[in-house]
Amino acid sequence: MSQGQINLFHHDPEWILETVREEAFGYEYDFKKHVVLLKNEQHDVMGFIRLPLHWMVNHDLFLMGQEARALYITIESGNAAICMMEGKENVYHTTFSAYMTRKKQGFSQIKYLKKKGKSKAGSRVRLAKTVTFFENINETLTELLDEYEIDRIALGCSTTLIPFLFQSKVACPFDKRDPRLYKIPLHIPQSNYTNLDAAIRKLQAPILFFDQQFEKDLHSLFEL
Repeated sequence: MSQGQINLFHHDPEWILETVREEAFGYEYDFKKHVVLLKNEQHDVMGFIRLPLHWMVNHDLFLMGQEARALYITIESGNAAICMMEGKENVYHTTFSAYMTRKKQGFSQIKYLKKKGKSKAGSRVRLAKTVTFFENINETLTELLDEYEIDRIALGCSTTLIPFLFQSKVACPFDKRDPRLYKIPLHIPQSNYTNLDAAIRKLQAPILFFDQQFEKDLHSLFEL
């Protein structure tokens, strides 16, 4: 499928949702992915709108508010960043770092041990740092979730590191099946505050993604 996309940032949120409700032949709101699927008369999916995470939308596609509190977490080997947003306002952020990467090879100790199965002194140091790294992350997450009512939890983390997050001695304050979880749909090149903040800004705009064979239909629907 050849995919196109249109930024709907300059359109009123209420108008976007009302247009879908009243003009689209069919639609379906996916809470987990926070997208609205757009269907034609043949029930083909023509495209979808990726909604900003600060929009609070019910399943009838009415906007309940634009001040959702979202916790953003991005983790890679040796680096992590956390931001908490209230609507579009960044009210908290912090970063973490740890010595988890073998300098010469440039990949994480976790991946190295899975491949080689060795445990030399340097390896044990890096593994100890890894354990502490995830304990510190979970301690911070626990404090935030204890203090605030969080509407959505946006997570960007490789499958290799996911077990370390959820199996840490300091328990992660949410589990893999938490209905608030949202997979960050952007590639973040490095888990630091600057890159996470840039990703959050991109996600604050509603984006229409579409199969180009339906481009004219969707342009007509949204008067583009």
